Amino acid sequence: MPDNLYQRYQAAHRAHETHANDCTTCTDRARCPEGSRLWESFERLQDVYLQRKRPR
Repeated sequence: MPDNLYQRYQAAHRAHETHANDCTTCTDRARCPEGSRLWESFERLQDVYLQRKRPR
């Protein structure tokens, strides 16, 4: 069974990449409001996923 959290984390990354490729405002250091929202979503999901994968 696929890991739903992993799938959401990867989907957030794809959404951010798609936006960044099309947005003329976003750069590696600055993001438009939509780019910021997408990046923060990706970061949050990635952090949760990686935290869950750490050995205890």
